[in-house]
Formats: sequence, C-alpha cells, structure tokens
Amino acid sequence: MLVRQVKKVLNSSVVLAVDDSGRESILLGKGIGWGAKRGDTITADEAVQVFLPLGDPDSRALIELLSSIPSEYVLLAQEIIALAGTSLKVDLHPHLLLALTDHLHFAVEREKQGLRVQNGLAWEMRSYYPGEYGIGMQALQLVNERLGTHLPEDEAANIAFHLVNARNDASTSFNALRAASLISEIVTIVSYALGHSFDHNELNHRRFVTHLQFFADRFFASSMLDKDGGFLYGLMRVRYPQAVACAEQVRQHVQKEYEQPLPDEEVGYLALHIERLRDRDSFQGESS
Repeated sequence: MLVRQVKKVLNSSVVLAVDDSGRESILLGKGIGWGAKRGDTITADEAVQVFLPLGDPDSRALIELLSSIPSEYVLLAQEIIALAGTSLKVDLHPHLLLALTDHLHFAVEREKQGLRVQNGLAWEMRSYYPGEYGIGMQALQLVNERLGTHLPEDEAANIAFHLVNARNDASTSFNALRAASLISEIVTIVSYALGHSFDHNELNHRRFVTHLQFFADRFFASSMLDKDGGFLYGLMRVRYPQAVACAEQVRQHVQKEYEQPLPDEEVGYLALHIERLRDRDSFQGESS
C-alpha cells in the first residue's frame, strides 16, 4: 500500500503530500486534513482522490485556490465530477476540479453580493447538451442544499459548459460556448428557410441536433468531411434541391461569420438532415 507524508495542509479536506520517491500529490478526502501535521503519514485508501502530481501548471494553481477557498467547495466539485463521469460515461480532464471549484465559489460569492449574471445560452445548453445540463441541474440542487444558497437555474447551464469543455476526448474536445452558438445559428437559419419552427421533442429534430453536435465537433477541430468528391452533394442537389438551397444558406453564413469554408460533403450531409425536417414522412424510421 502506497504511503504518503503530509507536506502541507491546504484545508480540512485537502492536503499536499509526498511519497517515498519524492513525488508530490494533492490528496482529497473528507476530513483528511483535520488535525494533520507536516510529516504525518496517510495511506492511499484514506484519500478519496489523488489529484495531479505536482509539476502540472494546474496543480500549482489548485494549491493556491484550495488554500483560500473553504473545503466544502472542492468536495462539492469532486462529487459533481464523479456524478458526471458515472452518468455521462465520459473521461473528464483533471483540470475540471480546478475550474469547477473556482466557479462554484465565485457563483456563491456573486449571489451573496446580489449580483445575478444571466447565461445567454442557457436554452441552447438545455436543448443541445441535455446530459450535461441534467448533471448541472443535479449539481445546482446539491449546491443550494449543502450551502443554503439560492443560485438561479442559469447556473445549471454554466456547470454544463464546464462539463462539456472538460471532456477528455479528442472527438468532443471543442469549446461548448462556440459550439452551442453555432448549433443555434444553424437551427435558426433552417427554421426560417423552411418557414416553421420545430418541436424539440420530435424525433427528426433530435436527429438534426445530434448531427449538428458532431458537425460542430468536426468544424472546431478542423476535421471536416471532404473525401467523397462531391458525390453526396451532387445527388442531393438533383433529388432535393430545396434542402440543398437551405444548406447553402448555412454554408454562406459559416463562411461569413467564421471565415471557414464548408466542403461539399458536409453540405450534402447537412442537406440530408434538413430534408428529414422538411419532409418528415419520407425519412420516417431512418437512423442518424
């Protein structure tokens, strides 16, 4: 069993420790630092989490943060991260502990000062990242219950932003704010072009949004689909010219606002999903 010695107590639930090889770590666990002194030994099973061997830039920032923030914030952040990892079945980057602890503390301090900051993309996060938003709602309830606060529902979206941004996965490592904005812009363009809004609970709308999530991922990772020589685009232009015309409006918007061209293959796939929305019956039962 690995044994570490306390080097510094950061707060009642967090200590800086060093093992026999001289490797430093931050140990988290409820009450782990209570009454602890420099040189005391801590066995691995006493610590709930071993976080970041020192030398990582985030670890130094975390030490400073945890030295100045009450331990309940880091324990809440730790619990929320564990909940998200289990529920979403994703690997979350270690920096999330630092970012989320800091965010929760700042949010509560703002509330104490009567400062309410509205999240302009709360609706988009709720609609386009329901898993992360659901964790955000559970986290919000935990924070309000444990700390006796009354943080607004917008904070669920803020927490969801942190979860999306912390996905430790190349296929989803993009900025959630920019992705949510892009998805919202495309949905608005398509809605106006087709002349009606869509039921967000409708199967084809959910499929469309799912496609846009993967599209945004590829877009911000600069890994656009561009290998079929325009085959799908040409086929869609012949069979479904109205859907392609709508997709072309999206292409023009992206080119203008983001200064990044969309390949024909991406426009073709986008037109395919737009056609599902335009004529629901003709695509009923297809999978994404």
